[in-house]
Amino acid sequence: MARRGRRPAEKPQRPAQVEIFIEMLTAERGAARNTVESYGRDLDLLNGFLGKRGVALEQATSDDLRAWLSAAAGSGFAASTAARRLSSLRQFYRFLFAEKLRPDDPAAALDMPKKARALPKILSVEEVDALLAAAQRLPGRDGLRLRALLETIYATGLRVSELVTLPISAVERDPQMLIVRGKGDKERLVPLTESARAAIAEWKQARAALKLGAKAQRYLFPSRAIEGHLTRQRFAQLLKELALAAGLDPARVSPHVLRHAFASHLLAGGADLRAVQVMLGHSDISTTQIYTHVLDERLKTLVNQHHPLAGRKA
Repeated sequence: MARRGRRPAEKPQRPAQVEIFIEMLTAERGAARNTVESYGRDLDLLNGFLGKRGVALEQATSDDLRAWLSAAAGSGFAASTAARRLSSLRQFYRFLFAEKLRPDDPAAALDMPKKARALPKILSVEEVDALLAAAQRLPGRDGLRLRALLETIYATGLRVSELVTLPISAVERDPQMLIVRGKGDKERLVPLTESARAAIAEWKQARAALKLGAKAQRYLFPSRAIEGHLTRQRFAQLLKELALAAGLDPARVSPHVLRHAFASHLLAGGADLRAVQVMLGHSDISTTQIYTHVLDERLKTLVNQHHPLAGRKA
């Protein structure tokens, strides 16, 4: 006797209000097929979520809808998906209200659930030291250039675009401070460490032997590239190669990570937050404050790993 196959689970019936809404999107608004299908899926998911709470789709409150959005945000969906789901809710409940299918619009006051701001990736002091040591071992002119780039970005926290476009005039007299032109064409002063000044001086001697075109002559780090200076992409590639030589994961090393390391290591050493803000060129101190959260997380990790009572249960 042949075995009967298991019957597929029946798909939950879509509420009539959703069918009417989908029909309106298609017939009256001429919405694209992908949009219609996405909105339909979103409302089906919402209907399933509300059903588990014993709430009908057309009777959902603002709190019910917030709970669904928060649950969806906690599942790690992309920001674009979360934004579309919010749009689905707003469109659907606005439609129900306009058609007098319910007396109010519970989605009118909804905002996008706030996600925790991702902490910047940084390197430890020991890891930066390993990079610097690996750069010291590189021979020739290319080694001198990479040491100067690395020492300068770690000493100043420059954006990579600011670093590769530094004019030669900025370091002509072995300055103790760099004048940097950053976002919004704003200038700021950033101090140079002794090791950065020494690396720049060595590179300048090697650079003097180069035959440079008129455009490339303007830059501290010239290149045959059309821009006349070393490109951001090339510097990032050089850092990846250096990370391998230093025994580090190349995925963890980039120009931006070194900028983060500069800020975090300064704050860990007791630097004033406002001073770090100025050196980074942040217009808003809240952008700089993210590095204090990095330090908080590192301190928690250290305590959890090394405190003698960390592993004990209450």
